[in-house]
Amino acid sequence: MNNTPRANRPHIAFFGVRNAGKSSLINAVTGQDTAIVSDIKGTTTDPVYKAMELLPLGAVVLIDTPGFDDEGELGDLRVRRARQTLNKADAAVLVTDGAAGFGKEDEALIDLFKEKGIPFIIAINKNDLTECPNTSSNCERVYVSAKTGEGVHELKERLARLNLTDDPKRRLVADLVDPGDFTVLVVPIDSAAPKGRLILPQQQVIRDALEAGAAVIVVKESELRETLENLGRKPKIVITDSQAFEKVSAETPSDIALTSFSILFARYKGVLEQSVQGVEAMETVSAGDKILIAEGCTHHRQCDDIGTVKLPRWIRDYTGKNPEFSFVSGSDFPDALTGYKLIVHCGGCMLNNREMRSREERAAKQGAPFTNYGVIIAYTQGILERCTSMFS
Repeated sequence: MNNTPRANRPHIAFFGVRNAGKSSLINAVTGQDTAIVSDIKGTTTDPVYKAMELLPLGAVVLIDTPGFDDEGELGDLRVRRARQTLNKADAAVLVTDGAAGFGKEDEALIDLFKEKGIPFIIAINKNDLTECPNTSSNCERVYVSAKTGEGVHELKERLARLNLTDDPKRRLVADLVDPGDFTVLVVPIDSAAPKGRLILPQQQVIRDALEAGAAVIVVKESELRETLENLGRKPKIVITDSQAFEKVSAETPSDIALTSFSILFARYKGVLEQSVQGVEAMETVSAGDKILIAEGCTHHRQCDDIGTVKLPRWIRDYTGKNPEFSFVSGSDFPDALTGYKLIVHCGGCMLNNREMRSREERAAKQGAPFTNYGVIIAYTQGILERCTSMFS
């Protein structure tokens, strides 16, 4: 809980062709051998992530990407990985080789940055060999040498001046409680719970509530009824793991606000409204319809896993139909979404906001309704309106 989670850090990705010096420049910026450097083209085969403090901007993640001009079957896969990184980049650095000049791949990358609305800087590497690039692009540029360090401080200064920080008004729960309010968190401790710790969404909600001056009370679902009876006054809100909605909603009086960690994260990531609209596709699910269940992280599947076992069961029970389910996790979210009757996504605590919104926007463009774990569970139990009524 002491370090800023990677999903909450602005992501700055370095793009360019092979041997432009992306890896060397990231090493120069971080002051560490973060990325493997070689004169052999295509050394970087997968995106490499490095968390650091970039003052005065604060905690960030730097991403080294494969060369955008890679060739062959493996090269195509590497370029695809580089393109996928665009979906999570809050800012980009286009690293060009000053000796080789400005090429068509560089221009293509600039077009992609503009298409996706990503602020970017051109870093013209190998400064001693550089001539002014022949490009009509109107953008910020800085001349650097990853080898000597020349211009690296200026690049860091310009990156730090980019407006990449989160909207301070966007909170998980702090805007829903007042100083002194009781906030009750229901945290099941079952076979799926990690040993000796709370999961990230629970940690972050606790921290946000404490920053608002609220008192946080954490209980298991088996202790909720007794806790509410013995508090002495009503809590402002009860926040539960979505899987415990049925029991928690039955035991939480109707005059106490109720929601889940997953629904809070849908709001925090900017996809709650779309998730509430998208879940209505449940009313027209037919046998054989394709439903995609997606998670932002990878983990060992338990015997009663929420994504692969519980959600399909709840959906079948609610619809009375037997749709066809597909499952993805981590970075394997597909580009082609046409044909899915519904996409059900986790809260996205391990994804930064840009990537979560990118996934929802791609679904919308391809006509695939998009919803969220907590939203669909509340919907199937007839409590969605109650669990979202506290949000304007």
